[in-house]
Amino acid sequence: MKQFQGKKCAPEKRKEQPSAIKQFFKGFDFGKSEGKDRREIEETEINNDGADDQSEKQDLSVEDGLSHLTSEAESPSGEQRFNQFMEKLGKKPSSKNLDLNNCALNAADITELGKCTFYSKNHFMVCKQKSFSLLTASLLPFLPELEEISLSWNGCAGGTLKALTAQLHHVNLLKVLRLNNCRLTAEDVISLGTGFHLHLLPDILGLILDFLDPAQAKQPDEGEAFEIVSQLEELDLSWNSNIGGKLSLLTKKLQEACKLKCLKITDCNLTAKDGESLAELLNVIPNLEVLDISINKNIGCSMKVIAQDLKNVPGLKELNLHMCGLKQDSLQGLDTALQHLTELRKLDISCNRELGGGFKASTAHLASLKNLEVLDLHQCCVTEEDMTVLSQVIPLLSNLQELNLSSNKNAGFSSDPLLGRLRFLPKLRSVTISNCGLGEESLSSLAEAALHLPELEILDLSWNKCVGGNLKLLLGALKLATEIQVLRLSSCNLVAEDLALLTSLRQDGHLARLQKLDLSYNNNISDEGWAVFCQGLGAFKELSELDVSLRPSSCRDCGPWFGELLAALTQLPALAELAMQRWALSESQRKQMEGFNQDNKRNIRLDC
Repeated sequence: MKQFQGKKCAPEKRKEQPSAIKQFFKGFDFGKSEGKDRREIEETEINNDGADDQSEKQDLSVEDGLSHLTSEAESPSGEQRFNQFMEKLGKKPSSKNLDLNNCALNAADITELGKCTFYSKNHFMVCKQKSFSLLTASLLPFLPELEEISLSWNGCAGGTLKALTAQLHHVNLLKVLRLNNCRLTAEDVISLGTGFHLHLLPDILGLILDFLDPAQAKQPDEGEAFEIVSQLEELDLSWNSNIGGKLSLLTKKLQEACKLKCLKITDCNLTAKDGESLAELLNVIPNLEVLDISINKNIGCSMKVIAQDLKNVPGLKELNLHMCGLKQDSLQGLDTALQHLTELRKLDISCNRELGGGFKASTAHLASLKNLEVLDLHQCCVTEEDMTVLSQVIPLLSNLQELNLSSNKNAGFSSDPLLGRLRFLPKLRSVTISNCGLGEESLSSLAEAALHLPELEILDLSWNKCVGGNLKLLLGALKLATEIQVLRLSSCNLVAEDLALLTSLRQDGHLARLQKLDLSYNNNISDEGWAVFCQGLGAFKELSELDVSLRPSSCRDCGPWFGELLAALTQLPALAELAMQRWALSESQRKQMEGFNQDNKRNIRLDC
C-alpha cells in the first residue's frame, strides 16, 4: 500500500485514477457513518490542490482508512459473523456448502448479514448490501473452498443475481449452484451467463488491479482466459418461469468442454426456441449425466432437434421429459437417440398424452438400454397396440428396478402379457400400475409374476376396483415379498375380508418391513372390518404412515373401533402420520388423540 503513504503523483494522474474508481463504485450505497468516512478518503485523493499541510493530513487519512480495511481483512470477525448468522437460521456453517435454501430471510436477517462486509487486496467492496443475492455475494470471498451454493425458494433473490455472479471468481471450486424458485429475471439470466463465461472484462480487471497495486496492472491479452467456476457440475434453475424465451442468454455463454454433469430447468416456461438453444448446448457439455426439462409443455415442438443432439452426451444417465408436450413424432426422434445413450439409467416420458399409439413404431432401440433402471410411462394414453409392443420390449430390460404404467386406462384390456412377463425382471423394486383398469385375469397374472420378484419394495394397485375381494390372489406373492415397504390399495373396493387377510399376514410374520400402508377411499369396509384391522394393527411395528381416509363425498362416524385404533397406536413406535379424512371424530375422541400424543411424547400428525 506504499502508493498511498505520502506519495505525490502528477495532477493529471491523480485526477484520472480516482475518477475511474469513482465510476467503478458508482451505484453502491455506502451507508451513513462508514460511508461518510470513505467518501472523505476519496475526496482526499481527488482534491490535491490545497496546501502541503492539508495534503499531508489527507494522505494520513487515506493511510489510516486503508490500515483499518487491512485490519478487517486479517480479522476473523467477518467469518465469525457468518457462522453466527448461519446458526441463527438453523443452518450448520460450512466452508464447502452455503445452504440458504428456503430461509425466508426477513429485514432483520438481511441487516445482520449485511454487517459481513469484507475488504482485502484482491477485492475492494465498500457497500451496504440491500438484497439477498448482494448479501450472499459478500460471503463468497470468505469461502474459497466453497463447492455448493443453494439459494432455492428465496424469492427475494430475483433481480439481484448480478451481485452474486460478479463474485463467482472467488469460488473456483464451485460444483453445485441451485437457484430453484428464486423469481429470476431476464437480467439474472444474462448475469448468470456472464458469470460462467471464461473472460473477465479487461478494463474492469485492469481498473481493480491498478487501484490496488499498479505493478499488477497489466492488461490481459485479448482472449486470455480467467476461469470462473470452471468446476461447475450441477446447475438447477427450476421453477423460474421468467427464463422462458431467454435460455439462449445463458447457453451462449457456456464455454466448450465445460464440466457440467447435471442441468435442471424444470417448469421454466421454455419455448420451442429455448429447445433449439438447449440442443446447441448439448454440443458443448459432453459430460452431461442428468437432463431434466420436465413441465415445459411447449418444448415438445423442438424435441426432434434436441433428440438429434443427444448423441453428443453419450454418458447421459437420467433423462426427464415429464409433461413436455411430446407427440408421436417426438417419440420417434427420441427412440433414434436412444441408440447412443447406452448408459441411460432413468427415462421419464410420463404425462405426455399425445404419445398414445406411437410406441408400436418407436421402440426399436428401447430394448438396447441394458442399464435402464427406471422407466416411467404413466399417463401417456398407451393403447392396446402399444401394450402389445411394450410387453415384448420391457421384459428385455434386465436391470429394470422401477416401472410405472399408472393412469393408462386402456392398459388393463391387454396388460396380461406384460404383467405376466414381469417375472423376467427379478431386480424390480417398484411396480406402480394404479388406475389401469385391471381385471381379475390381469391381477392373477401379476400375482403369479410377483412370486419371482424377491426384491419388491413398492406395490401400487390403487384405483383398480378388481382388487376388492380378490386380494387373496396376491397372498403367495405378499408372503414372499420380504422387502416390501410400501403397499398402496387406495380406492380398490376393498372389503372386510381383505383387511383381515392383511392382519393375518403380519401376524404370521410376513410384511415385517411395511412402512406405508394406504387403504383410503375404500368406503365399503364395514365398522366390524375396521375393528378387526385395528386389533391386529399393532403388529406392524415398522409402520410410519397409515391412510384410512374416506372419499371426498363421504362422511361417517368413527364408531367403536376408534378405541381399538387408539390402543394400537401405543404399539406403533414409528408411526408419524395418520390420515383419517372425513371420519367424524367427536370432541371426546379428538381430546383422546391429543392426550395420547402428549402422554406418550409422540407427535402423530392427525389429518382428519
